Amino acid sequence: MFKRLLTHSLLGASVIGTALSLRTNDYDLNSVGAIRLMRSAVAVVDVALLYKQKLYYKDWDKNDPEYKVQKSKVHTLAAERLLELICTNKGVYIKVGQHIGALDYLLPKEFVQTMKVLHSNAPQNPVEDLFKVIRQDLNINSEDLFDHFEKEPLGTASLAQVHKATLKTGEVVAVKVQHPYVKGNSRVDMKTMEVAVKVLALIFPDFKVQWLVDESKKNLPIELDFLNEGRNAEKVAAQFDKYQWLRVPKIYWELSSPRVLVMEYLEGGQVNDLKYIQNNNIDPLTISNRLGQLYSEMIFNTGFVHSDPHPGNILVRKNPKQDVEIILLDHGLYANLTDKFRFNYSKLWLSILNVDRDSMQKYSENLGIKGNLYGLFACMVTGRPWETVVRGVNKVKYTKEEKDTLQNNTSLVLPHISDVLEQVDRQMLLILKTNDLIRGIESTLRTQNRMTAFWVMSKCCLHSSFTEEKSRRTTRTARLAIILREKWEIFKLNIYYLYLSLINFGLVAAFRELL
Repeated sequence: MFKRLLTHSLLGASVIGTALSLRTNDYDLNSVGAIRLMRSAVAVVDVALLYKQKLYYKDWDKNDPEYKVQKSKVHTLAAERLLELICTNKGVYIKVGQHIGALDYLLPKEFVQTMKVLHSNAPQNPVEDLFKVIRQDLNINSEDLFDHFEKEPLGTASLAQVHKATLKTGEVVAVKVQHPYVKGNSRVDMKTMEVAVKVLALIFPDFKVQWLVDESKKNLPIELDFLNEGRNAEKVAAQFDKYQWLRVPKIYWELSSPRVLVMEYLEGGQVNDLKYIQNNNIDPLTISNRLGQLYSEMIFNTGFVHSDPHPGNILVRKNPKQDVEIILLDHGLYANLTDKFRFNYSKLWLSILNVDRDSMQKYSENLGIKGNLYGLFACMVTGRPWETVVRGVNKVKYTKEEKDTLQNNTSLVLPHISDVLEQVDRQMLLILKTNDLIRGIESTLRTQNRMTAFWVMSKCCLHSSFTEEKSRRTTRTARLAIILREKWEIFKLNIYYLYLSLINFGLVAAFRELL
């Protein structure tokens, strides 16, 4: 009797809970946690069966060309089915899908390429849904706030979409509005993905990405607060006000809330839009040099790092003076690096550039990497194979063959990559993601082999390490000695990179690269 009563009570509670959830979310079936959970479970089982029936139904010779072709086909099919789930459930799923699209060093290229579409073409909500959010958060109807509101979004991301609008005052703005049901579904979605990752890890032992779920759970509440994004935008604008070429949108605080952010509208072309760049006579080298300078300063010197530099968040344009400007958008996710981390990471990069294996191992260990995994870690940090690392990443030009070698060998070292990601200092995860996205932009612009990348980064690394040393000195004389050492090292560095540029590019190109 008690068992039957308990069963009926649970069933009734589920029905009532589902009905309340539907009512709260305007009777949108997609917003019900149970339905989203069921859809995810079906997708995971579907992918598992796909691999079992089409790839693991027999013992293959891993060197057999037929196996490689079949494996690629199955990876593509699995990625497409996961993409379908992501686009249906939206919200947090898209955020994780975008992260997968940046993991060139970890996942098969079929998954990475399939998910990259989410960086610029995430599913969108009708504008009427956004007007409800604006009315709920700002207590004002959209028609009373805007003179004009474009229905077609400027961009659609995982958590929000951005529209161009004109205020009643005549000012042109960009309005970022959170997707209506993201916040309410975020907890159940993260729990669902955590379970899905554990199930996939049981099926594929090499698939260990619990760190990705952990990072998403930690970062998601921060990214869902648009007021925090506004504060980040103002902070980074103040930190880099010395760069006249950097533009960060001004925030309209009186018209913003945790789910609505009204910003200055800044027009430009996406950093990977080669047609726009060519039509506007913008030099790709200038773009890459300025991005490299900005991110090197962030990572090694300020420790406040914009951690979502996918192409949709970086615009370029020429101002009326014909100078190239970089427009930095979407300031929801920043890494806050400790002084200790920046010191060790700077020393790691300097050891890589100097091909000093002992120091590579030492500073990799300081960042959490155990034993001989330091070599693989150096490859992940640089995005280059070990053969290039030991020859000198600043001396060997990047080639397509290198990229193919990295991607083709991913499956061989996947368990070890997972070990690195499980061990490494958690601050490193966002840096690896940031590095990969910046490298992707440079690849599109075909500027991977510019000398300035290593020149600017080396100077920032030196400054970071010397600053840390200086902070440990108590006397003025000792600090002065460190300042003089830093200036001497940077002088030698300038001469060295001028020499490398002369060898690789010739006199005219060298000065164009470095000045």
